[in-house]
Amino acid sequence: MSSDFYVRYYSGHYGRFGHEFLEFDYHSDGLARYANNSNYRNDSLIRKEMYVSPLVLKEVQAIVEESDIIKESDEQWPRKNKDGKQELEIRMNGQHIMFETSKLGSLADVQNSEDPEGLRVFYYLIQDLKALCFSLISLNFKLRPVKT
Repeated sequence: MSSDFYVRYYSGHYGRFGHEFLEFDYHSDGLARYANNSNYRNDSLIRKEMYVSPLVLKEVQAIVEESDIIKESDEQWPRKNKDGKQELEIRMNGQHIMFETSKLGSLADVQNSEDPEGLRVFYYLIQDLKALCFSLISLNFKLRPVKT
């Protein structure tokens, strides 16, 4: 596990209900954080923090490495707009890279972009990272300990 490992994902916009966003990150010390702010129907900010094992961090790093996102560039990706933006920041193996693009509604948005191959790598990596994040939150915060 790289001691400089860090991954952060953000997706959000400013709209009728204020600043609405989803953000999560993983740090090399095992800290994993999640925040979700939706003011729709007076929902409040949800924040979760937990520490994950070195094995989980190793898996996050493997997911990022296997995606080959580090080889991509966001120069031809759709720019942020009124619908919002997505950001992905990665620090790993001595490299630091940040991507920014508009919010993607579907795979059709990816295919119709100027760089469908690069944006597809981003799109699927985000899907994998989100799924892992939601699974970890579900396991950590919704399970009830068994009393013996």
